[in-house]
Amino acid sequence: MKVTIGSAVFTATLHENVTATAFKTMLPLSINMIELNGNEKYYNLTENIPTQSSNPGTIKNGDLMFYGSNTLVLFYKTFSTSYPYTKLGQIDDTAGLASALGSGNVTVTFDKR
Repeated sequence: MKVTIGSAVFTATLHENVTATAFKTMLPLSINMIELNGNEKYYNLTENIPTQSSNPGTIKNGDLMFYGSNTLVLFYKTFSTSYPYTKLGQIDDTAGLASALGSGNVTVTFDKR
């Protein structure tokens, strides 16, 4: 999957699960992701998708996950968490990801390659 943030283009690999399959049907998707906690951007989709949440223990820079059944989250820092998420995929090369995302809300476009 291609992830475009401003002029920066990243590739992401989606997991093989029902969540990723459902997400792919929504592509291309251009959304204004909201800054949260200095480590993630999130967006509440208008529809729910199937999820299987569990606590990942550690969130990694570049992880793409769902919180609940409609909140897409892109993480740009690595940290421990006690919250449950459903793994969607990850950015393949996170070099420049935090810089591209910046410190505020940002438009992110997800598209099939």
